[in-house]
Amino acid sequence: MSKRLMPSTTALQCFEAAARHLSFTRAAQELHLTQSAVSKQVAQLEEMLCHNLFQRVRRRLHLTPAGALYLTEVNKILTQVDISSRYILTYGGETEVLTVATQPTFGARWLIPNLRGFSSQHRNIHLDIRNELEPFDLLRAKADVAFFFGQGTWPGATCIELFTEEVVPVCSPDIMVKHVFESAEALTEHMLLQCTSRPEAWHEWFLEQNLHSQNSYHGPRFDTFYMCIRAAQAGCGIALIPRYLVAEELAEGKLVIPWDHPMASEGAHFIAHAEHSAEVPKVKAFVEWIMKQVNGAQRRKH
Repeated sequence: MSKRLMPSTTALQCFEAAARHLSFTRAAQELHLTQSAVSKQVAQLEEMLCHNLFQRVRRRLHLTPAGALYLTEVNKILTQVDISSRYILTYGGETEVLTVATQPTFGARWLIPNLRGFSSQHRNIHLDIRNELEPFDLLRAKADVAFFFGQGTWPGATCIELFTEEVVPVCSPDIMVKHVFESAEALTEHMLLQCTSRPEAWHEWFLEQNLHSQNSYHGPRFDTFYMCIRAAQAGCGIALIPRYLVAEELAEGKLVIPWDHPMASEGAHFIAHAEHSAEVPKVKAFVEWIMKQVNGAQRRKH
């Protein structure tokens, strides 16, 4: 394995301060070092990188193009070190971090409301909630627990079904004021908002009603259901959204259903964790909490 090119943190700090002040003297004052010490650190850094990072023009210090490029990268490194260090300062010795991956709209609309009370009952577990649009990596420990929608199969993972869903078309009340929808086919005359994660949704919705629309795949495409919901509220068109994600807007009249034909989605929502982590206390506690919320919601429905 080749030797890593690993400058010291001190060298990076000296370079960053000198680049920010465009002065070795002022950098030295900020870092409580001598001017010669800062100059030496930067010189060693330039030797390691085989590039000059500064040049002097009329006795003034300027960054070279290489120096300006390197400064951008060094700022990222030092910022991350600072964030990570402050992150650790917030925990006691018994604190464990549980990394949870979730898709954005599910996380905002379902997960977060169902986390109320978890931290007060599990003070030793700090939740790190991350929005993910791409597939999660449980096996490489990038997430301890993940929520996903699908068929419940994930190599090397235990997947527990939470609930199924149904989708309904929704639009702004203003559209309903201007138009009368006497059939599902009438929706094809309007802009159909598309969600990237469900490219077949409109096609399947029309097909279930024995309709075939050439416009099923046409319309603005959004990465998340949240953006689809906002676009529908803004009057940009009609969106096909899981009912539980728009329950609040429907109850408040911010969105309406132009043609009431709910369609069960092919799939379900799952919580997953690596097979080997089932008995890890923090994972077990979180899964039990989530299942308690799901079971409680189902009892309230009935």
